[in-house]
Amino acid sequence: MRKYFCTVLFVMAATVSFAQQNAGVKNDVLLLREASYDFGKIPQGKPVSHSFEMVNTGKEALHIENIHAACGCTTPEWSKAPIPAGGSTIVKVGYNAAAFGKFEKPVTIVYAGGRTKQFYVKGEVWQAPADIAPANASIQLLKSTNR
Repeated sequence: MRKYFCTVLFVMAATVSFAQQNAGVKNDVLLLREASYDFGKIPQGKPVSHSFEMVNTGKEALHIENIHAACGCTTPEWSKAPIPAGGSTIVKVGYNAAAFGKFEKPVTIVYAGGRTKQFYVKGEVWQAPADIAPANASIQLLKSTNR
């Protein structure tokens, strides 16, 4: 009997928890058109950026409290004006591409009294050669014979 009671209690708690999580998703008023963006392969030292669109699906203006990235290599820019009901805004996210290798950086949006939502930028930075191309001896020979 005790096992049966514990099982029923566990199932009820899980159901209530799941229902609360789903209710929060249904009431979410901020819609992101993209959850991530892949820059692909970019040369080291060449900054890149991408614009993400956010839509207010609510019935009242939505204030974006903050948008922050996980590190200083990723910089979000956005309008501080509230997003009107049914309106949209753009968040421009830049990546400085200083370090080579693969990357995936989260960007967190804080809105509506502390709710958060994340999207990601990712890609791979390839390291350009440090020196210019070596001189081609054949070209020098051609130049001297054609004079």
